[in-house]
Amino acid sequence: MPYLFTSESVSEGHPDKVADQISDALLDNFLAFDPESKVACETLVTTGQVVLAGEVKSGTYLDVQNIAREVINKIGYTKGEYQFSGDSCGVISLIHEQSQDISQGVDRGSKEEQGAGDQGMMFGYATSETENYMPLALDISHKILHTLAELRREGKEIAYLRPDAKAQVTIEYSDANEPIRIDTIVVSTQHDAFDTDDEKMLAKIKSDIISILIPKVKAQLPVETQKLFDDQIKYHINPTGKFVIGGPHGDTGLTGRKIIVDTYGGKGAHGGGAFSGKDPSKVDRSAAYAARHAAKNLVAAGVATEILVQVSYAIGVVEPTSIFVDTYGTSKVGLSDGEIAKKVAELFDMRPFAIEDRLKLRNPIYLETAAYGHMGKQPTMVTKVFESPYNGRIEKEVELFTWEKLDKVAEIKSAFGL
Repeated sequence: MPYLFTSESVSEGHPDKVADQISDALLDNFLAFDPESKVACETLVTTGQVVLAGEVKSGTYLDVQNIAREVINKIGYTKGEYQFSGDSCGVISLIHEQSQDISQGVDRGSKEEQGAGDQGMMFGYATSETENYMPLALDISHKILHTLAELRREGKEIAYLRPDAKAQVTIEYSDANEPIRIDTIVVSTQHDAFDTDDEKMLAKIKSDIISILIPKVKAQLPVETQKLFDDQIKYHINPTGKFVIGGPHGDTGLTGRKIIVDTYGGKGAHGGGAFSGKDPSKVDRSAAYAARHAAKNLVAAGVATEILVQVSYAIGVVEPTSIFVDTYGTSKVGLSDGEIAKKVAELFDMRPFAIEDRLKLRNPIYLETAAYGHMGKQPTMVTKVFESPYNGRIEKEVELFTWEKLDKVAEIKSAFGL
C-alpha cells in the first residue's frame, strides 16, 4: 500500500539557525587564526539579546561580540521593528577555557593517537533517489527555503518577506519505495504587515508562494522530479494566520536544536549529537561527516541503493568501538550487512585524527554548513577572509563540504568486485 513520508527544513533566519550560524562563525574564526583550537560554543538568541557560552582552548583571542553582530546582520536582522538586530542587540559572552579533564583524553603526543572528544554513536545515510544522494522530501524542503531567502534578498518579486521561515514536504511513495507524487507542501514565512486586512494579506502571500516561489524551486529539480508536482498538491501557506512577529523576538533560539534538519530529515537515524560550534575533535561532528562520506560513496559505487552507516566511540579512545551498516535489503553485492561493515572499516579509517586529515576539517569551513543542511551540498573551493583587531587580516583558500566528494568510488568498486 502506498505511504506518505515527510521532512521539514527551516530558514537561515529561524532562531535556532541564527544560533547555529553564530556558533559556527565563532568556530571558523578560532580555526582561521589557530587551527589547533578546541571549541565548543553554544549560543542563545532572544528578544534583543545574544548569549554566548561554551569552552574554548585556543592561542588566539577574538572579538566575539562583533562576530555575532556580523552574522545577525548578514542573515537579514537589520531593522528595529524585528525587535532583534545585529546593530542593537546585547551580546553577552560567557565563554571559558576547556576542561583539563576532557583535554587530557583527547590531546596526545602523536596526532594519530588523538582520542575521541566524546563517547556516542554517529550516523551517515545516503539514498539514490536524488542526484545528491539525499532524501527527496528534505532536499525539496531545503530548496524551498533557500529560494525564499534569495527572493527576500532581491526584494523585487516578493518584497514583504522577513528572515524567519519553515517548510515541510510530504511525498507519496509506492510499495516499491519509489516516489509517486508530492502530496503536501507547508510553508510558513515571516512577513511585513503590508495590509490592514489580514485575509487579503494572507491571500496575497499564498498566491505569491504558489505562483512565484514553487515554480522557481521546481525549475531547479531534475525532469523526473518535476513530474511529481501536480495540481492536486495540498498547500498550507502560513496556516496559523499572519506571521509578523518572528525570529528571536518570536521564539528563543538555541544552538543544536535542528539536528534532523541538519542531517537527513528523519530518514536513516541520528545519534543525538549536534554539530554547530564544535571543532572536529568532537566526533559528534567529524564522525557524522565521515559516516556520510562513506555512505554516499558506497551508494554511488553501486553497493546498495540505500545505506545507513553507524560508527561509535568511547571518549579518549582512538579506535571506534563499532561500525555498523544497514542496506535496508537493497544490497547489490553478495555479502551480508555485517560483511559489508567489515569492508567499510578497512576502506575508511575512522580514527578521529584520520577523519580530520582526510576531510580537511581543521579549516574554517563551518559557517556554510549551519543553514540548509550539513549534507548534500556541492564540494567547492572558496577564499575566505577573516579580520580581527587582535590578529589582523587573513585570507584562506579552503574546500567546503569535503565529505560530499565521491573520491572513494573506484576503490570501493574494486574492493567489492563491482
